[in-house]
Amino acid sequence: MAANKSQGSFYTLFLVAATVLCAGIYLSPGALGVLLIIVGGVGFVGSLFGMLKIKALEGKSALKPSSGAMKLIGAGVVLLGWVVTLFGMHLTPSVGGRLVLALIGIAVSLFGIIVVLPGAFNKNAVWKS
Repeated sequence: MAANKSQGSFYTLFLVAATVLCAGIYLSPGALGVLLIIVGGVGFVGSLFGMLKIKALEGKSALKPSSGAMKLIGAGVVLLGWVVTLFGMHLTPSVGGRLVLALIGIAVSLFGIIVVLPGAFNKNAVWKS
């Protein structure tokens, strides 16, 4: 996940702060919940600012800038798979029909993730020039 120690530290802080924030939201009516929300929020924001600070320390990106149209199409295909899965539950009352529509939705999402999105991101990759 992280390329260096500072990225790993801020990512760990982000995960811990997000967990504390969620616990605070769960316990929000009480004083402990409010304290956890404050601590989690401060840690969350601090980790985000820390990640922004170390962004400049990274090297050259492996990908050249490319048009976003193919990336949007890939994201749309992934979302279409979720739509088929979610609305398939309302289209048929039978378990078999729901299973088939869920599998079709998962297949469409995987097609978007495995075929369309990598093609969009690898189109202008540095190693291809």
